[in-house]
Amino acid sequence: MRFLIAIICMVGSPACAASIAFTTESYPPFSFLKDGVPAGAGVEQVSRMMMEAGSDMHFTIEVLPWARALALAETQPDHCVFATARTPERENRFKWVGPMQMDRNSLVRRAGSAVHVPNLAAAKAYRIGTQRDDYTEALLQQKGFTGIDLSASFDLTLAKLLGGRIDLMPMSQPVMKKLLKEQQPIEPVVELSQQELAIACNKSVANALIARMQTALDRLKANGTVDRIYRAYGVELVH
Repeated sequence: MRFLIAIICMVGSPACAASIAFTTESYPPFSFLKDGVPAGAGVEQVSRMMMEAGSDMHFTIEVLPWARALALAETQPDHCVFATARTPERENRFKWVGPMQMDRNSLVRRAGSAVHVPNLAAAKAYRIGTQRDDYTEALLQQKGFTGIDLSASFDLTLAKLLGGRIDLMPMSQPVMKKLLKEQQPIEPVVELSQQELAIACNKSVANALIARMQTALDRLKANGTVDRIYRAYGVELVH
């Protein structure tokens, strides 16, 4: 679903030239749909960044399955995707704005299951699920995991975990803490990775726009706005 957040321009005016389409995935509390409208800490962070960058910055935000969200940013002009793990494999495929946040990712099991994972190597004996084209898919492959079960979205992967169709799944620690507060029956077993999450933009996006977005994001981080946004969603950022 697409949400048009800011339009202050006349058709054909120079202001309309600065137009960016953002895509993201459903990954509460960072991004999700609320009454059909994109919401969440990451959505608000990007929205505030664009408003800080200038009133001529016309933008949209759309929540999609992750593989499609990522593909649009890589193949379509003036598209960006967030929050994207900034990995070496992705570095030259995009222009980057960030970091939005630093994140830790853990492997999580269904609470009460017989899954026993004293270390990461032991996890390779179990069925692991994640989202298609998520950075964790490549990360698991690099670490020697095979037979990875892929879903279109985080919600589907979580449903498979809770339904016993997979044994483990990677999960951002803030997301895990939110689900635990909601009394979802999950348990962390071992840390998988630490990474920078950022905004990945199509290489057609003008360098001047990338610079404006980066300057705006840096200001919001420096003045405490980003921390306040995340705290409002129950997330404490790692600095």
